[in-house]
Amino acid sequence: MMQSIEQAGPIVSADGSGNPLFPVFLKLENLPVLLVGGGNVAYEKLRSLLGNAPNAGIRVVAIGISEQIRELAQQYPGVKLVQKSYAATDLEGAEIVVVAVNDIHLSECIRKDAKERNLLVNVADKPALCDFYLGSIVQKGNLKIAISTNGKSPTVAKRIKEVLNEIIPPEMDDVLNDMQQIRQQLNGDFTDKVKQLNDLTKVLVAKQVSLDEVSLKKQKEKKWQQIVKLCLFAFVCMILGAAVFSYFPAKELYGLVRSVPAYIDTSSFLMMLLTGFLAQMVDGSLGMGYGTISTTFLLANGVPPAVVSSRVHSARVFSSGVSGYSHHRFGNINKKLFRTLVVPGIIGAVTGATLAYIGQRYATYVRVPLAIYTCYLGYFIIKKAIRKKKRQDKVKRAGWLAGVGGFMDAFAGGGWGALVTSTLISKRKSPRYVIGSVCLAEFFVVFASAVTFFILLKHIPLGDVLGLIIGGILAAPVAARLVGKLPLKTMYFLVGGLVICTSLFTLWKAVNLLQH
Repeated sequence: MMQSIEQAGPIVSADGSGNPLFPVFLKLENLPVLLVGGGNVAYEKLRSLLGNAPNAGIRVVAIGISEQIRELAQQYPGVKLVQKSYAATDLEGAEIVVVAVNDIHLSECIRKDAKERNLLVNVADKPALCDFYLGSIVQKGNLKIAISTNGKSPTVAKRIKEVLNEIIPPEMDDVLNDMQQIRQQLNGDFTDKVKQLNDLTKVLVAKQVSLDEVSLKKQKEKKWQQIVKLCLFAFVCMILGAAVFSYFPAKELYGLVRSVPAYIDTSSFLMMLLTGFLAQMVDGSLGMGYGTISTTFLLANGVPPAVVSSRVHSARVFSSGVSGYSHHRFGNINKKLFRTLVVPGIIGAVTGATLAYIGQRYATYVRVPLAIYTCYLGYFIIKKAIRKKKRQDKVKRAGWLAGVGGFMDAFAGGGWGALVTSTLISKRKSPRYVIGSVCLAEFFVVFASAVTFFILLKHIPLGDVLGLIIGGILAAPVAARLVGKLPLKTMYFLVGGLVICTSLFTLWKAVNLLQH
């Protein structure tokens, strides 16, 4: 029933004080289980068993079986429901017995029958009748931790479980997989392997390097890092190629270099530089706000909506790339969440950018709903600061959320962070990994938007974009360092208030323009 037992020093004193229970992890898929009972307690027992061993063979025997148990049993082929009164013959073929009936005499009878057959028994809420307990379980992938208070306080065990769930990051399973790969590459007997692993960990601690930098025949960079670099390089080539061959004839290259200031408004460039810096500081720290702040600023200055989105996304290609790289460097990425977001986000972004281009002929009319939308985003950000925290639920349909966020981000020039990040943070307990994963996915989303706009609009205002790019790149590493360390509630209020005020100003200008 156990693969191995790790020896340790005595944990219970000689007089028997302490917790004398011996922790054992059972392979329930090889041990048939009999569950007697069909009510709420039986449902909790069944859910606990299946939650840890989905392939377990469990036979449920009860006079009445609740709808909850029936619905749960439909999801697991190993569960068999038998609606009848308990009989001693029901123990045949079982190796583990769990009793969850509200009848002490029946519970004692079942235990007596089970012990005559040398079966292990657990009786709900009756420690004296139990051979083993079902403790609180913490699981992160392949890592599983069982918590026992020896029946003293299930509430304390539950609280410890919550604390461990909070402390242990989802990436712990990746660590275990990496350690397995290292273990498989070690040669020699057990003693040699221990020495090699000890030498390896000494190198990591002494030099403070990552596993990729140790000579284990691994690539020095993650695949996504290479993809980000290639995408950035390709996009730079597109911009430079368009600029050189469309606007700057080769014969007049020298003269054009001297006339560069004539093509760039210095005051506008500096304003864009400041906007890019502030927007990326907010975005990298909160996981939202770059597109929203940049868009509301440009709309307030009379820039057409489609052009607004193209400028913002062109700049965000670089800032989000640096931001995503920085978050990965500081270990802020949840790979599973990233993979869930990136593809739907790209599809939504391409769709939104295409519709924004088609609707540019109605720019005067589009400006009004966009101003209302960005005003709502400001309210949405403030709402995050004042809303009370609720019980953390598992994220569902994150792909659809990313698709909607990518569409609105490309069509309206912002909203990816405000919609995606804030929603995910409300469902998860670790803002650090949510913000890092969303920032990395954001790079691919804005890259898809920028390429779509470039193909459709056939030009990019280099001066404004350059200001946004430089400001964002300067702020990205600083923001990644500050994530989780700033007073979030105050920042939510300030950012949301700025967005609302700017959006109302844009709305007022747009309404006046329509009236005239």
